Amino acid sequence: MINLKQEASRCLLCSHAPCGNKASRAVRALRFDNDTLAANLFNAMNHDELCLAEKQCIHYDMPIRFEQIADILSHQEPQPPVDTMPSLAITFCGIKCENPFFLASSAVCTGYDMVARAFDAGWAGVFYKTICKHDIQEVSPRFDVVNAVGNQGDFFALRNMEQLSENSCQEDFDILSRLKKDYPTKVIVASIMGQTEEDWIDLAQMAEQAGCDAVELNFSCPQMKLVGMGSDVGQNEELVMHYTALVKHAVNIPVIPKMTPNVTSMVPMAMASFSVGADGISAINTIKSVTMNSRSEVSGKKIVSGYSGSAVKPIALRFILEIATNPFINPSPSLLAHYIHNNVKPVRTMDISGIGGITTWRDALEFIQLGCRNLQVCTSVMQYGYRIIDDLIDGLSRYLADRGISNLEDIVGERLPQFTLPGELDRDTLVFPSFDSNSCVGCGRCFTSCNDGGHQAIIFDPDVRRPRLNGKKCVGCHLCLLVCPTGSIHTTKRIKKAPSRL
Repeated sequence: MINLKQEASRCLLCSHAPCGNKASRAVRALRFDNDTLAANLFNAMNHDELCLAEKQCIHYDMPIRFEQIADILSHQEPQPPVDTMPSLAITFCGIKCENPFFLASSAVCTGYDMVARAFDAGWAGVFYKTICKHDIQEVSPRFDVVNAVGNQGDFFALRNMEQLSENSCQEDFDILSRLKKDYPTKVIVASIMGQTEEDWIDLAQMAEQAGCDAVELNFSCPQMKLVGMGSDVGQNEELVMHYTALVKHAVNIPVIPKMTPNVTSMVPMAMASFSVGADGISAINTIKSVTMNSRSEVSGKKIVSGYSGSAVKPIALRFILEIATNPFINPSPSLLAHYIHNNVKPVRTMDISGIGGITTWRDALEFIQLGCRNLQVCTSVMQYGYRIIDDLIDGLSRYLADRGISNLEDIVGERLPQFTLPGELDRDTLVFPSFDSNSCVGCGRCFTSCNDGGHQAIIFDPDVRRPRLNGKKCVGCHLCLLVCPTGSIHTTKRIKKAPSRL
């Protein structure tokens, strides 16, 4: 039997796929964790359609096995149809958004035609590529990737040396003005970067005059060629406060500083901008990094530059968690109630726009459950195109429907109470792994990892080729579960630890 996710990951996600719209859409849904939609689409295809799709599939070793995928999905318990999908509408910095998904300020939104196509596809808004007053000339090449061995074309991290928009600021603000006129229900955010006080004020006012809904202050680009710009500002809380205050007093639209992750803690910068009236925070920008491939050299030279993609998501979530749980920036519901009850000064909270490794709707959900009301996407669009919005919207809507939730607002920050301090974790119980002998293929990976990197708690007989657990040595770390390539290791009930021998 094939592994559905592995099979879907082999799909090349062809443009204008010759296997047909229905087949390509079905396998794409499976690829991006939208399993329910994938099952519905595969089950709607007849035998002839599946055979034709497999015959027409473009591939480098063997075609996608559409028939086998459909057969496996047909045996799964059918999901009841959703009569009416919940709305993903949400308010961010006082702005009504049809869904939380925006293009991040980057190469994915550098002109009218690009953004218009994204809006037509279903994206709710754009943080347009950062506008400045300087002449920007990009280098060639400007990207590098980190991917699994032999996994050509797919990558889990991207390193980029791009800076800002190469258009003149007048040209870009004209583009944003036309976009707002042609797409009045979409949200247009101008990302700007200045080097002087005059720059910041002028660019912000030009954004407001162009009809932009908000302005993002890029305090975080890690590879600017000029000093006093980008992350040079974002690492200095006095400069963050100063420029945020300047812009806040210069315009009437929401002001959203974009934070750099190239600091020990983002909270001081967020608090600095909050203290002078910032309406929201964008987090995170790319992480300073180095790759050693010759493909990233520019005339034999290298630089430190930004790292993004799926690999940075846990880091982005950590920064967002710290901002979302800071009581001065985002008071908890109980603290808010206390303020209201005691007639304390008016309480203001700051909305968060989450960025960093969002590819599937499950990624998006994690950011929302940690307090984000808005999501920005870049690297996965560069990999797979604007079309990923289909599964972002459909998957998140189905998730809400499955839970019986009709309002996206209801899950914003819902998992924050789960987080605690290391000293407060339960250290008196453990959870043993269990081995499914039916699906185990006998590779012994669990034994190798436990023996050389764990607690030598797995017994493996090369003749029988099935693992057994030594409960006296197992500490319940679950390394074995994580390295199992077939998903044959599961968990048991949590139990009390045996008394210490000390």
